[in-house]
Amino acid sequence: MGKADTELLGQILKGVSRTFYLSLTVLPKDVRRPVGLAYLFARAADTIADTRLISRTKRLEYLEQFRAAIRDSDAGRIRDIAAVLTGPQRIPEERELLARLEECFAMYRALDAGDHGRIRDLILTITQGMQMDLATFPGEDEGQLVALKTRDDLDRYTYLVAGCVGEFWTEIHVAHRPALKSWDVAPMKQRGICFGKGLQMTNILRDLSRDLRLGRCYLPQEDLERLGLGPRALLDPGVLPRVAPLLRDLLTVTLGHYQEGWRYTLSIPRREFQMRLACAWPLLIGLKTLTLVSRARNLLDPAAVVKISREEVVRILGNSVGLIGSNRALSWYYRRLRARIALG
Repeated sequence: MGKADTELLGQILKGVSRTFYLSLTVLPKDVRRPVGLAYLFARAADTIADTRLISRTKRLEYLEQFRAAIRDSDAGRIRDIAAVLTGPQRIPEERELLARLEECFAMYRALDAGDHGRIRDLILTITQGMQMDLATFPGEDEGQLVALKTRDDLDRYTYLVAGCVGEFWTEIHVAHRPALKSWDVAPMKQRGICFGKGLQMTNILRDLSRDLRLGRCYLPQEDLERLGLGPRALLDPGVLPRVAPLLRDLLTVTLGHYQEGWRYTLSIPRREFQMRLACAWPLLIGLKTLTLVSRARNLLDPAAVVKISREEVVRILGNSVGLIGSNRALSWYYRRLRARIALG
């Protein structure tokens, strides 16, 4: 890789990612570049969708323009996006990413046809989820709070923004890693979809109070109505006991997705220890986050922060490295973390 590519997939990607960068750094080199580039495109699209520097209508317009650029491999389509958003963008790392999108497109065009197509399909799907988000939630404060209508809407949303990543992850590794040639790809892709949905559901449950203040309620309205509640009721932190049955139900759904993700992880050949670590880490960290969610007495309080400490993350990484070669030992660690989640 050239200097520009190294910077994009190193310092810049690290600046715009959270725990994903940990998984990326441990991936085998032959998949690290396409996976890292796909993440940069997804983060750039997310920045376009989330920025308050321009109207929602304009964001939808620019998001469609970004999708066209991905479809046509045409960096020229995104030049005016960068021109509008890079100057006043609040987060420096996001500003730098938008400013260097043309370099990302140069990497994109240089990929072989297979990886190029896989990234294209992934980003077109993820941006559908962003469009769904912008179209569903018309406001950006609690005064215009709207909820997803049904559980099916929630399931579709989590597929579009995260479940599809499990499909991509499977396809890209099968294409590059000969050790996976024995995989039955179709069921592994389905497990990968659940893997991604589970991680997204973790984000939804963890960020519930913050999203409510941004006008977004991912708890389905049909479920809230069965409890005699509407989305605006959730703005009162004291309503937590009333909504607790729904949260437990969604937590159970999330853990079901995690179980499929864990089956996915254990299906990776032991000699592919890098891929095993890259999959185990977000699940193990996610279980720790879900433990905090399940035990939080102030989950609806916007002043409360549900986040595991850096020290806990480091502990999980260190413990898993020593266990990664043994399905039995790794599963023992998984079950240990899973048992701490309160469902009763």
